[in-house]
Amino acid sequence: MPRKPKKPCSHPGCPKLVDGRFCKEHEKEYNRNYEKYKRDPKTHKRYGKAWQIIRKRYISEHPLCEKCLEENRITKAEHVHHIKPLSLGGTNDEENLMSVCKSCHSKIHAEMGDRFGR
Repeated sequence: MPRKPKKPCSHPGCPKLVDGRFCKEHEKEYNRNYEKYKRDPKTHKRYGKAWQIIRKRYISEHPLCEKCLEENRITKAEHVHHIKPLSLGGTNDEENLMSVCKSCHSKIHAEMGDRFGR
């Protein structure tokens, strides 16, 4: 299947061609700045080292997207989603977690209407 052509890195003045938005070097810098200046400190605290350990364990036990499996599709999971968000009193217990692919994760948040501060 043909792939999309590569495009220039979005960082001003970077000539590297990439598949995503930034080259590896500038993606790290962008993520660091996002975490430091744009992400809410409370959110940053909730998704710290403890969450990373829980997420890694859960996704290794559930490597396929649970939403896609319900529709008889096999897709690799990329995210671990909280069924009841932490901000609404949810927990990191396994009963409240779901492994999902990027597409399903986006759909879930779009249906909930919690993207972009809504």
